[in-house]
Amino acid sequence: MMLPTFRFPRLSDRAKAMWRSCLASAFRTAFACSIVGCASLFGPAPLRRQIEFPAFSYATIIIIINGATLGDTVRACWQATCATVLGVCPAILSLWVIGPTKLSIGNIAAAVALSAFVVGLPESNGVVGKRIALGQIVIVYLLALVKGGETDAVMHPVHVAASTAFGVLACVLALLLPYPRLASYEVKQKCELFAENASERVKLFVKAFCADDHSSALASLAQAKRMAAAGAKFIQSVKRRQGSMQWERLPLKLFKPYYKNPVERLQCIETPLRGMEIALTSSPSFPVTILLDGELKQGVIQLEEHLSLTLKQLKLSCSSPSDSSTVPESITENVVNSLQNIQSFPTTHKDLPYFFFLFCMKLLHIESVAKPISVSKKEGVNDSGKQKRFFPEGVSSSWGMKVERSRLMPALKCSLSLGMAVLFGMLYSKKHGLWAGLPVAITFSSAREATFKVANLKIQGTVLGTVYGVMGCFVLEKFVKLWFIPLFPWLIFTSFLQRSRIYGQAGGISAAIAAVLILGRRNFGPPTEFAIARIVETFIGLFFSVLVDIALQPTRAATLAKTQLSKSLEALHDYICSISLVPIKSSLEEKRNLLKSHLNELGKFMGEAEVEPNFLFLPLHSAAYGRLLASLSKMADLLVHAAHALRFIEEETSKSDASWKDAVSKLDGDLKLFKDMLASLIKSFDEVVSIKSLAPLEKELEEKSMSYDLELGKSPRTNLSWLAGSGNREDEVETMISGYLQNSKEIVERVEVGRSVMVLSLSGLGFCMSSLMREAREMEQGIKDVVQWENASSQINLYEISCKAHALYK
Repeated sequence: MMLPTFRFPRLSDRAKAMWRSCLASAFRTAFACSIVGCASLFGPAPLRRQIEFPAFSYATIIIIINGATLGDTVRACWQATCATVLGVCPAILSLWVIGPTKLSIGNIAAAVALSAFVVGLPESNGVVGKRIALGQIVIVYLLALVKGGETDAVMHPVHVAASTAFGVLACVLALLLPYPRLASYEVKQKCELFAENASERVKLFVKAFCADDHSSALASLAQAKRMAAAGAKFIQSVKRRQGSMQWERLPLKLFKPYYKNPVERLQCIETPLRGMEIALTSSPSFPVTILLDGELKQGVIQLEEHLSLTLKQLKLSCSSPSDSSTVPESITENVVNSLQNIQSFPTTHKDLPYFFFLFCMKLLHIESVAKPISVSKKEGVNDSGKQKRFFPEGVSSSWGMKVERSRLMPALKCSLSLGMAVLFGMLYSKKHGLWAGLPVAITFSSAREATFKVANLKIQGTVLGTVYGVMGCFVLEKFVKLWFIPLFPWLIFTSFLQRSRIYGQAGGISAAIAAVLILGRRNFGPPTEFAIARIVETFIGLFFSVLVDIALQPTRAATLAKTQLSKSLEALHDYICSISLVPIKSSLEEKRNLLKSHLNELGKFMGEAEVEPNFLFLPLHSAAYGRLLASLSKMADLLVHAAHALRFIEEETSKSDASWKDAVSKLDGDLKLFKDMLASLIKSFDEVVSIKSLAPLEKELEEKSMSYDLELGKSPRTNLSWLAGSGNREDEVETMISGYLQNSKEIVERVEVGRSVMVLSLSGLGFCMSSLMREAREMEQGIKDVVQWENASSQINLYEISCKAHALYK
């Protein structure tokens, strides 16, 4: 009889990478905890006396070392130093002035609240430093109250600071041994993966472009889209590690220069890749008609091979520009000439996506061969002529206490939540009141969170970790000095838990810290009694944290998402208005970055709104908002490509004589007409979205006895003339695009040198104009769905609503 064989599922490369990352992080965390455990239990007596709070040393390790690199840990050392100055030093003065015997629950809660407000104000110290400082404040004041006259006003805070310092030292050793985990190495690794990803996507895009049938093209495009999601994650990984590289600058400068901003380099490559995807998605049919010319098809394939070669150099240039090899100039010249036979301009709209694809390939070639600038070439003096800082960004301003309005609310929220958690936790149990304030302190976040979801995950994680800690104490009941050993498998488990969708960072870290505080505690009573008290006190602390959060920030995420949608539309309107034949580069970049930041905020609010409880409120229309965010993001990408096309057109026209400047003037007129059409439409969307409800609008019109004229909205002086229902808008858009194509064709016919560049640039701009209008029409349907969702009993006509709003608020 044959025995059954078991076959384990084969892991994908992504799953293997996640396993390696989780195990490596868990190993370094366990190693740091081992250092603290061995030192606090078996170290010299003077050292053991200084590490009086090993549980907080463990908590410090988990706060700092969670997926950290050496650069993160060095930054955490600086932040912990600042935290000690803000947390421990004022506490020494307070205990010395008041006296430990005169402490009461009231003045302790007031002192904690005041200290928390001071810690929460400066922005430069970072979340890690603030969590450590708040934890120190809670431990110093509450244990001083519990111990009373036994507390030394100076040495007690010093022991807390020493426990923190030893935890930080253990983190540094864990990140250095057995080999250092460098952010610069991880950035280099992600750049290599992105370069391979980009090279494969180019091959797939060209394969789809040259496909002989529609099904083959769609199959290649679908595969490229899946790889695009992985490429976006590589860029996000580099972005997360980019700040840490600054803290590794000094040792790396001794060896070779490196990129200060590798994300910018990767984004320059990603932009034309997204354009190629948009072009293929918009292509009406395959095979591509313009590829009937065999020379052009051969040129596209040759350019694809060259791009694959240059993109492989990207993994070197992102980490060290001096290491990047160059492609031979002869090959580069052949590739530049490969698209020179594109001399005729497209006459119909159907061919624009194909020409836009070639334009994006040309842009990708330019970006891939652009020479990077290393930090070593920028050292010394910055743009304003001032001497460059010797420390990483943020260090020189860490002591600054400049108060901004945006910082007051997080500081006040931190102060009230921690103060109330300490007050009511001590009122419930003076002996265990510490555990009501400590979870609030070490999980502090200055950014807005999904309050109910995060609090729920923290409670669940705390219960899981506490139960595990009690079980570990029960198993090793007779071996108290070995209680820290069960932490190792738990840290591995929680490292996976932090990357899970169910618990995430909040639940995973809470679970790890809960077990650490049970197994690493000293002189806090029997494990079972301590565990029950800790769970109750944790609930008290998180309850008041949620209560304060709701009281100070009562606005729902769904409401904030609608407000952010209006801001995004406004930023998009300004970006469109800034597009011109002679653009100001700094202004364009500023408006593009502003739009990108608004879209990121919109995505965050949408994610928060999906998990917040609705109670009696109307939930967010997630499907409509998702479509609007996709359209806004696509329009932002198209505007970037339009700006590139305009830059190339301006460069070529500046080289020519004045014989065909009249055609350029016509082109400028077409561009102005397009901008007015699109900007007025986006402005109308903004006006409609800004209306909270239709019922108050109707009521206000009746109270003021005002009338509105639907025909007035069709005036070119208003922002309403391009909304659906206002006339033959589609015909006007087609006429505008046709006029642009005709004027562009006239320009191309007069160009003698650099005709292919003008053909690709003008056709690329034409595609962007057409696609932007198409996306605006898609957005209009999304806006209508949102308004209909909020006014279910009303018949929605955006044109009529916009006319009413314009009549009332003009």
